[in-house]
Amino acid sequence: MSKRDYYDVLGVSKEAGKDEIKKAYRKLARKYHPDVNKADDAADKFKEAKEAYEILSDDQKRTQYDQFGHAGPQGQGFGGFGGAEDFGGFGDIFDMFFGGGRRRDPNAPRQGADLQYTMVLNFEEAIFGKETDIEIPKDESCETCSGSGAKPGTKPKTCGQCNGSGQLNVEQNTPFGRVVNKRVCNQCNGTGKIIPEKCATCGGAGKVKKRKKIHINIPAGIDDGQQIRVAGQGEPGVNGGPAGDLYVVVQIRTHEFYKRDGDHIFCEMPITFAQAALGDEVEIPTVHGKVKLKIPAGTQTGKTFRLKGKGAPNVRGYGHGDQHVKIRVITPTNLTDRQKELLRELNEISGHKPTDEHEDSFFNKVKRAFKGE
Repeated sequence: MSKRDYYDVLGVSKEAGKDEIKKAYRKLARKYHPDVNKADDAADKFKEAKEAYEILSDDQKRTQYDQFGHAGPQGQGFGGFGGAEDFGGFGDIFDMFFGGGRRRDPNAPRQGADLQYTMVLNFEEAIFGKETDIEIPKDESCETCSGSGAKPGTKPKTCGQCNGSGQLNVEQNTPFGRVVNKRVCNQCNGTGKIIPEKCATCGGAGKVKKRKKIHINIPAGIDDGQQIRVAGQGEPGVNGGPAGDLYVVVQIRTHEFYKRDGDHIFCEMPITFAQAALGDEVEIPTVHGKVKLKIPAGTQTGKTFRLKGKGAPNVRGYGHGDQHVKIRVITPTNLTDRQKELLRELNEISGHKPTDEHEDSFFNKVKRAFKGE
């Protein structure tokens, strides 16, 4: 079968520039790559597009193709595919599918890893904040070798196997040509350096594990799950790079009386039947101290009162939340004979039925439900 015109294969005109040719090839490569397209003719179409790109992306080969067509100069044709190093486009498409690409210089400065520490606070500590010291295990640069990993008086040497690149080129023949893959050098483990005489303190690692004391300032109003970033207190950098950061994640113990939602605090306040019926003024505990709360006569269980500004401070400094007090009327138990007598008298006076002064009370709704309204 005669070969198709390379311009037709890529779907470009004969005046197309290199960028347009490369864009067209990448589009076809994504579509027909055998690892993506399992159709019977996908491999052939991918190979055809690759061949067209190899010729049209090379100025000399393209000029010869425009003059002589597929026959090439002196009818010799253009031969097979070159290796991946010679074929600029195939390396790009290989990277696209297999995650290749340029590896960073192993000797370049790199930031150290971040660390995480979980701190448990009680309820009040989270409300008001605190300053404290913590101890964390972390890697520190070895003082004996100044982090080089080499015995004092000696220096690391450039790896002779990878010439300091930290990588080795591994050639592999594929149905689409010769591909050059990069692998981590097994002599230097990707560092590009060999340490002939290792430091006795760190064993050549350049780091030693230590417990370090760090001062932490917990801001007032911090909430459960929030974290504090302490810059530069993570693992040390590599090759002179900056240290990582320490993230202190806060967990807050539950409180037996208070509950918290954001900047607001919630609690339940028990009162007696008499206080609810007659009204009273009661003391309410808050994280800021006790406050007086007026309970109106006829207060029902579940009624909620708001104490403005008595909640948690906003961790970003935007004022305080509120405290919400939910009333719970306690049914008396273990009554004396006299108390029972008084309650029976009250029950007789009220007509043996619950009363509610509200126009459409809960009990009115119950009565309508019994009547099927």
